[in-house]
Amino acid sequence: MFTIAKQYHFSASHQLAYLPEDHPCARLHGHNYIVEVELQSEELNHNGFVRDYRELDALKTYIDETFDHRHLNEVLGEHNITAEQIAQHFYEWCKSRWPEVSAVRVSETPRSWAEYRP
Repeated sequence: MFTIAKQYHFSASHQLAYLPEDHPCARLHGHNYIVEVELQSEELNHNGFVRDYRELDALKTYIDETFDHRHLNEVLGEHNITAEQIAQHFYEWCKSRWPEVSAVRVSETPRSWAEYRP
């Protein structure tokens, strides 16, 4: 199995509305997110790639135009936007374009991440 991954960065705010009022994440706050998309294939294509990284540029455009410096609760239309939900959202968006997508990982901090892998 061949595996490749590429990372993308964006800054955005969110609020976890269903947490107790004294929980810090219940307040409006932001993160410098890292989104990592992973692709896997049993075989390489005619150029020797799982997929050419340049083909993933559409994800960068989507992130820059839709997520960067936005409030994620408004972008995704939810009152409670977690890293787990963001990972699932990006997985579904990517999987609909590139069948080799196997997982998406979203980091909110250098020491924490959530991954969606069906």
